[in-house]
Amino acid sequence: MTSFSAEQPVVFPLLTARWLSQTFLNWPYAPEEVQALLPGGLRVDVFRNAAWVGVTPFLMTEVKALGVVAVPGQEFSETNVRTYVRLPDGRRGLWFLSIEAGNPIMTAARLAGVPYHAGNLKIGTDGPVVHYTGERRGGGPRYRLTVRTGAPVEMTEQDAWLTTRWRAFTRRAGLLWETPVEHPPYRLARVTLLDLDETLTVGAGLSAPVGEPVVHYSPGVGPVRLGVTRPAVACRSRSSASALAP
Repeated sequence: MTSFSAEQPVVFPLLTARWLSQTFLNWPYAPEEVQALLPGGLRVDVFRNAAWVGVTPFLMTEVKALGVVAVPGQEFSETNVRTYVRLPDGRRGLWFLSIEAGNPIMTAARLAGVPYHAGNLKIGTDGPVVHYTGERRGGGPRYRLTVRTGAPVEMTEQDAWLTTRWRAFTRRAGLLWETPVEHPPYRLARVTLLDLDETLTVGAGLSAPVGEPVVHYSPGVGPVRLGVTRPAVACRSRSSASALAP
């Protein structure tokens, strides 16, 4: 079961921020296809017998290192392509297949194994309608997305599974690392997908998604606190379909 609230407090944050105007698009995939993109030590997590891949654009604001030092250009758009994973002991988290950032400073995190790419990203609003566009600098994956937002809704277990995780994994120096995340529970709102064109999923090494995505929207959450990254489990070479066993 996915927790609606943070599983652990982040006492000493390395980074704090607020995430605003956040849309979640999620598609089901064959678990074997997603598992092939994961490092050893991680197993694809499944919901209703499917792996899920999300495309999530949002606005980063009030970004501060160590919770006090403002990051230059601290308000910018970001969009990630992510999937949902777990360790052999059952702890759940996110694995990012790619992250597009409107602030080039964030690409420094590639040294820690975070797959950041500098991009030209924009978010605009017209009343309840939110527009997102983005393209990786130098060419490559791009997206265009428009949604109409509505009244607040109560979060269900499925909503929590598709939007909420309390740790993120990276791979560096032959090890799998985890970063704890803490923030208040998401506030979700009704949302209608009006327009979508994206190549982020294919650019991440996946087949093109089939059918309409499951869509969620949050007006914002914060403060978000990212904690100290620490080793999770030994990271071997690319995993195989045999790692799908519970």
